[in-house]
Amino acid sequence: MSEVYAIRRTRLRDCCTAAGSAAALVSRPANVRYLAGAAPDGAVLLLGRTEDVLVCAGPPDDRSPHTRPDESLRIHVMPGLTGDPAIAAASLALAQGTDSLAVEEHHLTVTRHREIRSVAPRLRLTGIAGAVEQLRVVKDEEEISCLRIGAEIADQALGELLESILVGRTERHLALELERRLVDHGADGPAFPTSVATGPNAGRPGHRPTDRRVEEGDFLSVCLGATYRGYRCEIGRTFVIGTAPAGWQIELYDLVFSAQRAGRESLVPGAACRDVDRAARQVLDSAGYAEALHAVTGHGVGLEIDEDPQLTPAAMGKLDACVPVTVEPGVHLPGRGGVRIDDTLVVRPEADGGPELLTITTKELLAL
Repeated sequence: MSEVYAIRRTRLRDCCTAAGSAAALVSRPANVRYLAGAAPDGAVLLLGRTEDVLVCAGPPDDRSPHTRPDESLRIHVMPGLTGDPAIAAASLALAQGTDSLAVEEHHLTVTRHREIRSVAPRLRLTGIAGAVEQLRVVKDEEEISCLRIGAEIADQALGELLESILVGRTERHLALELERRLVDHGADGPAFPTSVATGPNAGRPGHRPTDRRVEEGDFLSVCLGATYRGYRCEIGRTFVIGTAPAGWQIELYDLVFSAQRAGRESLVPGAACRDVDRAARQVLDSAGYAEALHAVTGHGVGLEIDEDPQLTPAAMGKLDACVPVTVEPGVHLPGRGGVRIDDTLVVRPEADGGPELLTITTKELLAL
């Protein structure tokens, strides 16, 4: 992996050089991890004029290869384990003879920005905008492998829950059990707070579990994800509890399933992001559910659960091969509940079999 990290840093350095900066300070945690490997909390990366340095407030964890930073980096641990690594990095940049430093202005606080100017007044500070985030969009096969394993863990945790007794248990209890199962099966932890929604809560985007208990005839919608070696995937499914689904539940589920399938089938290299959104949204819109739709049909995943690209009506740009995204249309009907179906897929060309589905739990409407 050391060579991979070095190549990534070279690509960022090329971006900075083109913008007129000889050095860069990367402070956003996911970006530090992308360029340096695993790093302690709060660490920053200096892409220096003469050498690259990972600046840490404390020593890195070297217990396994997966928790160590890139071995080719110089590690600078701050004396006394105090102070701000970003300020120390700016001082190191100055000591290397750097006269300009590109910083992540969208992440660096105003206070840190002022302190850097105070300790290194001769440094000209410029911005690198979302340069690292754009480098992260297309994943290599090692990254996709981590996402694939995370998806397998999430599928396994969800499958085991569906085999248990659900009636009478609270949303909160089920969410906690799912998160425990993720860790039991090898995840670093949940990729985001697990959502379990029952009855009138089902299908509600961003629902936080409550003490509502599962009842016969409820829709049960579950959205969870696993983090594996830092990479985060997502899966969402909707089921019916106890009895055969009612007519309106079957109709709504089939509609959302059709929308989700339309979105999945649109995931081809070169497709406009907004067209993927449109493919899924039109299915639901034409059935009269325009007001009940989520604002987002999908988004990229990786070291963060919500990355570029965004699959929305106003999204710009086109999809590339090897970009993992979610496709997650849903409808929520106030007072009744709703349906959400959510998969993580990797954009692949038709010659390679088309989009690769990472989350494989059945999308059949099951009565549990």
